[in-house]
Amino acid sequence: MRVLAPGWSPITSLLLPLLLLSWGARGTLACAFSHSPISSNFAATIRQLSSYLLQDYPVTVASNLQDDKLCGALWRLVLAQRWVGRLKTVAGSQMQLLLEAVDTEISFVTDCAFQPLPSCLRFVQTNISHLLQDTSAQLAALKPRITHQNFSRCLELQCQPGPPTLPPAGTPGAREAPVPQHPLLLLLLPSAILPLLLAAAWGLRWRRARRRTPGPGAQVPPASSSQDQLPLRLVER
Repeated sequence: MRVLAPGWSPITSLLLPLLLLSWGARGTLACAFSHSPISSNFAATIRQLSSYLLQDYPVTVASNLQDDKLCGALWRLVLAQRWVGRLKTVAGSQMQLLLEAVDTEISFVTDCAFQPLPSCLRFVQTNISHLLQDTSAQLAALKPRITHQNFSRCLELQCQPGPPTLPPAGTPGAREAPVPQHPLLLLLLPSAILPLLLAAAWGLRWRRARRRTPGPGAQVPPASSSQDQLPLRLVER
């Protein structure tokens, strides 16, 4: 005879996996905020960090991130938070405090289980001042609506269809970092064409020389002087 432990039943053993699955789904798929995680002084915190950083410190931003009305600001904050995390690992003790303050302003994005970055994302190099300005702008755009919308469909970053687009021409410090698709082919192209051009030029010269050379048995007309040719031209007129 089998005796069950107190408080345990076959029904409990069936319900427990379901409860765990439902809890896991809420923890990974939910991306909503009942209270605003964005403070009222985020702009001052970002400005303070910016005043201590080299303005032309190179970072990268996504050039072809989809401009989604609901998710766009959140996606850009996800990328910015990753950069702040990288800087914290190489900064000094005083700079780490400033970076930690900015990270506190944007770390709420880690409460949502975002998918790994898609391989279609393309990045261009810009400077840290532009990244911080954009971060402040995205927080300002997101603050009035973050508690009124559900961002659960934003857990996967989306790329724009078609070729990657560049930031506007007026974006400070932004520049494209293209990589030649076939640099070796471009180097070999002149060396491949030059022998063909030389062979074509030699063949053309040989054909012209052959036309001028009389064949065997052909009579060569005597050369006439310019004085003999002058009456002939007069007669022809």
